[in-house]
Amino acid sequence: MIAAGPRPLALDRRLQPHRQPDRQATLRGVEIATSEGPAHITLDGPAGRPPAADMPGPDQSRDAIPAFLLVLTHGAGGGVEAPDLLAARDAALRLGGVVARVTQPYRVKGQRAPGSAVRQDTAWVEVVMALRNAIPGTGRHDPAGRRDPAGAQVPGIPLIQGGRSNGARVACRTARAVEARAVVALAFPLHPPGRPERSRAAELRAAGTAVLVVNGDRDPFGIPDRADATRVVVLAGESHALSRSPEAVADAVGSWLRDVLSAAR
Repeated sequence: MIAAGPRPLALDRRLQPHRQPDRQATLRGVEIATSEGPAHITLDGPAGRPPAADMPGPDQSRDAIPAFLLVLTHGAGGGVEAPDLLAARDAALRLGGVVARVTQPYRVKGQRAPGSAVRQDTAWVEVVMALRNAIPGTGRHDPAGRRDPAGAQVPGIPLIQGGRSNGARVACRTARAVEARAVVALAFPLHPPGRPERSRAAELRAAGTAVLVVNGDRDPFGIPDRADATRVVVLAGESHALSRSPEAVADAVGSWLRDVLSAAR
C-alpha cells in the first residue's frame, strides 16, 4: 500500500512565467521534494492565465481556478517534451485545464531506469499530492468551502493523470491512491517486445477509474485489448513513439477529456 503525505513545493521566485502568445503560459523552475529526491515540474496554463503555483487560500478567485488538472510524465528513459505528451498537453489546454509535466526524481538524477516500482509510485503520489495542495481548486474539496444540499463538501476540480510508456504504468498503478478521476495511458507497454506472455494488462484493469489507452498499431510492446481499458484508440502507422501524428493523439485525448469532464459535472 502506498502511504505518502504531501511534500513542500519549492518555487524559485526569481523565475517568471514564460509566455507563448495565443497558446499558453508556462511556468518553469518548479521543484517538488520527494522521498526519492527532487522532481522537476513544468506547469502549463491556458493563454492569458499563468498557472499559479501557490494557493492563496479559500478566497481564491473562481476565475483563477482551472477546469481540471492533468498531470503527465515521461517514459522510462525519456523526457516531458515527447511529442505525444505535448499533444496531450495541448488538448487539455484547449479545454481550460492546467497541465503539470513531471520529470521524476530518477530522471532528475540522470538515471534512465526507474528502479523499484514501489519507490517510484511512492514518489509519484507525493508529487501529485503536493500539486493538489499548491494549485488553486485542485484539492479534494472546493476551495470556497461550498457544500451540496445534503451538507457534504463539494469536491475540487477533477484530477486526471497520465503518461507515456512506463509513465502510463505509474499513472495506472497510483490512480486509486491519488483519487484520479481518469487516466490517460499513451503507448502503454503491454508486454516487453517479443514476450506477450508477460502481460501488464492487470495494471490497466486495476486502475479503479476510467482509462484511455492510445497506442500505435506498430508498437512492439503490444496493444492492450479493448476489454482492458475504458477506451482503446489504435493509431495506424504509429510505433511506440507515437510521434508521426501528434494531431491524432491530441484528437483522441481531447475527445476523451471532454467525455470525462462532462460525466464529472
